[in-house]
Amino acid sequence: MGKLTTIFKDTAIYGLSSIIGRFLNYLLVPLYTAKLSAASGGYGVITNIYAYVALVLVLLTFGMETTYFRFTNKTHTDSNVVYSTTLMAVGSVSLVFAIMVLLLLQPISQLMGYGEHPDYVGVMAVTVAIDSFLCIPFAHLRQQKKALKFAALKLLNIVVSIVLNVVYFAWMDGNDVGYAFYINLFCTGMLALCLITEFTGFRWKLDTKLLRTMLSYSWPILVLGIAGILNQTADKMLFPYFYKGGDMLQQLGIYGACSKIAMIMAMITQAFRFAYEPIVFAGVKDKGQHEMYEQAMKYFIIFTLLAFLMVVGYLDILKYIVRNPDYWVGLKVVPIVMVAEIMMGIYFNLSFWYKIIDRTIWGAFFSGLGCVVLLAVNILFVPRYGYMACAWGGVAGYGVAMVASYVVGQKYYPLNYPLKDIFNYVFLAALITAMMLFGRSKFESTWLNVLINTGWIISFMAFIIKQDLPLSRLPFIGKYFKH
Repeated sequence: MGKLTTIFKDTAIYGLSSIIGRFLNYLLVPLYTAKLSAASGGYGVITNIYAYVALVLVLLTFGMETTYFRFTNKTHTDSNVVYSTTLMAVGSVSLVFAIMVLLLLQPISQLMGYGEHPDYVGVMAVTVAIDSFLCIPFAHLRQQKKALKFAALKLLNIVVSIVLNVVYFAWMDGNDVGYAFYINLFCTGMLALCLITEFTGFRWKLDTKLLRTMLSYSWPILVLGIAGILNQTADKMLFPYFYKGGDMLQQLGIYGACSKIAMIMAMITQAFRFAYEPIVFAGVKDKGQHEMYEQAMKYFIIFTLLAFLMVVGYLDILKYIVRNPDYWVGLKVVPIVMVAEIMMGIYFNLSFWYKIIDRTIWGAFFSGLGCVVLLAVNILFVPRYGYMACAWGGVAGYGVAMVASYVVGQKYYPLNYPLKDIFNYVFLAALITAMMLFGRSKFESTWLNVLINTGWIISFMAFIIKQDLPLSRLPFIGKYFKH
């Protein structure tokens, strides 16, 4: 339990900052949806632009975060040289990208459908270039177990962004969607200044031989990352090209706004990843590592299912995150998007076998397969079913990648996952979800539904405590329950 306890502790720090940060970020959703009506398509622009940003961020980091963790823990490598080489490689690529976009700004903006607003594209290109470079010092903080500094800087960035957005959209009563992008650039620049100490204390050196070795490890991760991020964002990028109605940006805005409610799963997965990834690579040769992987998977699924039930159970309250009722027609996508996010988290947990044995090409294959499935669902069904096809495409894509990774992984790196326990939790969560949805359709009273759903959630938590998590084993509060 030692490493699991460390994972829980670090996940609590990363998770708290992530949850608080996402909660603060959620304040932008009611702000944007209040100031930018669904019919205006303003939130659709934000959804579309940030989908491209997510993809470009993966391209510009080209798998070097994970590669940095792997190589800094290898024997016969100087961690400072690994860090310096990684910084210079990612920084150079990011700089070239920003310059090229600015030189070709008009044709790129036209291609993306923003010919009248090329500043949107230019500002976000510079922002994502800086963001990609900053991913490496943030990875360095995780590697050094500086979780508190990591969390504090992330929260500072979000708080400043929230304040500036509130000043413009609420206090100044602004409605120009472009200011959302300008504020993002300002906050990214501020973050770079705060990380200045992470660029000192070592000799800057580009080890070209080391870089070639790192790139041979990272390129499949890049393919994996591209496919993975396309699984998350391709629907929002493809939607304008395949949706046939004249209300395209309105529909995309509805889907983007309601999907935000489901992002608690992304928070949990991200927090778990931040804590779990450095520990996995640091302890590759440790005894008992297999058992830790197996138990970590089970507990990850348990707590994501609990989060899923809480969102579904309290959806009638959480919907007020999206202030404008015109967007609520899209709430039906929330459980579907959350299922896709759970599958993505499981797939992430399954991904370590090929990273540990340096066979990252498998990750590229699995993610690519999932991406093909997602793209096919979107291309075939968006014209008929709109954004509902986007939501189900994520489930299909991640489901295929998850199953394929498990099946092949059991051949190359077999692990004895507690499948019976996991299926019991999945079955119970599915049963409770069905009862919640039935109650929502049967009872008109929001508070009656909340009361009933709270009972269901408490019953699920009681099952967790009885089966797998005695209170005496919990971090921090466990000492109060020991005999």
